[in-house]
Amino acid sequence: MRGGKPAVVAPNHLQRQCTVAEPNQSWVTDITYIRTHEGWLYLAVLVDLFSRQVVGWSSIDTSLVLDALMLALWRRRPKPPVVVHSDQGSQFTGHDWQDFLRDHKLISSMSRRGNCYDNAVAESFFQLLKRERIRRQIYSTRIDAKTDVFNYIEMFYNPKRRHVNAGDTSPVEFERRHSQLLKSV
Repeated sequence: MRGGKPAVVAPNHLQRQCTVAEPNQSWVTDITYIRTHEGWLYLAVLVDLFSRQVVGWSSIDTSLVLDALMLALWRRRPKPPVVVHSDQGSQFTGHDWQDFLRDHKLISSMSRRGNCYDNAVAESFFQLLKRERIRRQIYSTRIDAKTDVFNYIEMFYNPKRRHVNAGDTSPVEFERRHSQLLKSV
């Protein structure tokens, strides 16, 4: 129901603090859509605030956000607590999402209603994806769009795209250097 009260609203634990000292302390998540001739393809991502790496994503139509979160948990195997920050979209205020977070000892955090600045890192990722890859194109099929999104995230964005917040290195390289630094201490 548009404009109605969300089912579950979590406090804003993030408070626009988009810099963290370690991987897997805070992830941000959001959903966007990509135009295809078959209709919209919906994309959910989880971005680690430490390196800006996309740690989970899904473009499957059913249970979109949970699939992205499960991928992030499978890839990262984080030690609790991890803050998972989202907007107040219905996918994130629903009981399935909130129960999953609680069952996996993840801390739910939400932006203030209608405030895109509270989730700026996720919004920024989508802006980059659309500017650097999609550029107003309409994919023939959802499979074409999914393939292109996969290539952007896994073959370019995570391993190669440089970020100021990651010391002008890629997210993968930034985390690799951080890990080596911890081993040498």
